[in-house]
Amino acid sequence: MYLLGYDIGSSSIKAALVDAETGNAVKVVQYPELELDIISRQVGWAEQHPEVWWESLCQATKLLLKDSSISTSQIKGIGIAYQMHGLVLIDKHQQILRPSIIWCDSRAVEIGNEAFKAIGEKTCLSHFLNSPGNFTASKLKWVKDNEPDVYQQIYKIMLPGDFIAMKLTGVVNTTISGLSEGIFWDFKTDTIASKLLDYYGIEKDLLPSIVDTFGEHGKLSKKAAEQTGLKAGIPVTYRAGDQPNNALSLGVFQPNEVAATGGTSGVVYGIVDQAKYDPQSRINGFAHVNHTPENPRLGLLLCINGAGIQYSWMKKQMALANTSYEDMERMLSSVPVGADGLRIIPFGNGAERMLENDNLGAQINNLQFNRHTRAHFYRAALEGIAFSFVYGFKVLKELDLNPEVIKVGNDNLFQSKVFSMTIANLLNCCIEVVKTTGAVGAAKASGIGAKVYSNIGEAVQAGEVEHRFYPENANGGYKQAYQVWQNDLKRLMKRA
Repeated sequence: MYLLGYDIGSSSIKAALVDAETGNAVKVVQYPELELDIISRQVGWAEQHPEVWWESLCQATKLLLKDSSISTSQIKGIGIAYQMHGLVLIDKHQQILRPSIIWCDSRAVEIGNEAFKAIGEKTCLSHFLNSPGNFTASKLKWVKDNEPDVYQQIYKIMLPGDFIAMKLTGVVNTTISGLSEGIFWDFKTDTIASKLLDYYGIEKDLLPSIVDTFGEHGKLSKKAAEQTGLKAGIPVTYRAGDQPNNALSLGVFQPNEVAATGGTSGVVYGIVDQAKYDPQSRINGFAHVNHTPENPRLGLLLCINGAGIQYSWMKKQMALANTSYEDMERMLSSVPVGADGLRIIPFGNGAERMLENDNLGAQINNLQFNRHTRAHFYRAALEGIAFSFVYGFKVLKELDLNPEVIKVGNDNLFQSKVFSMTIANLLNCCIEVVKTTGAVGAAKASGIGAKVYSNIGEAVQAGEVEHRFYPENANGGYKQAYQVWQNDLKRLMKRA
């Protein structure tokens, strides 16, 4: 008996097949090998074609099944993790109306800021746990204002995971967790966020019907079965945004437990058991996968847009041909903490929520032509991302999140010792690298809705800890380097 999980990212699609009895991953694949394109027609815009996600999922599935003796009739459930905050629009024939406006697109910032003031900051924060900001609801308002012909054709709006579930099953629905990430959910009334929709003039019936996070969302259609190579009738039984799903994959469910990831964006995601929010809305709160009104479990999310995408840019634009990330790590390890004074501000991927939606851009500081090499750039790049995590974490601490351990997966920036040790030393906490991925977590979680497992604890047992990074605070170099970097950031913010 097997379970299938997908992780729909903005850079690639991952698929995993898990043995339901042992919980072990049988096979994990990624498609495409090179990163998916992000369309940026104007500064601050970021779009992708949803059909490319679907085509990549079909290819990933075929790769997963290739050379396998496993019959697809043995797959009992499908789980979906997906890039959060994106907007997908379909007409009544389930046809895509425009490219998806994805998570790092910042065109709707001012729309959200105006709504925040007009509705009332206290009202927004106490009801939605967030400013409407640059989230899905504000992106939909942008379409309404700027593409009225498209808006008039909308049958339903969806998040990226809702779109994938629709392509698999032919059924359109969503979850409370998903609605909360789009700022479509009111936590005080436990209903659709009418205050925001009414202000934006958006009809409630554009939202899909709601299903449980764990439960049957539909069955694999005959058409989808032909396209993927799977057997028709397999139920889709789990869906969650990539960060709640990452936390689930790492076994993070209870208050003061924290997960982190360093993918295209960087995220810290901590659990609280009551409605908490940052008055400046630099941190976002969403319904976690195990949230109920009777037993609240909310995820406080710190997001750094300029994370892995910056390091990936560094590799593409500065590294010699055939240089791997492992090669880069070996090179940068020879450079001391602080990169001999070279400093990089990594915020070149749109407006940064933790900087109150400022779009600062990236910046290289104190470059010395007779001193700095590629290795210095690699180290400064990783340190800049790590410093951004530390800078944002202070807001989480203000909301009483102060963990001794941060759990991370083994497939992102945290594979780098330099990156992980920089954060561990500055936050004085242990970073625990767990052998799992988002696709594996989604596969395991699908077993709950498929009745393979009776509860979350049974489905998602603690994975193997591959490594722990303990703080060592060697000679205070980390703190000194961070302070200089932070001074650069403050000067840049004053000029913004």
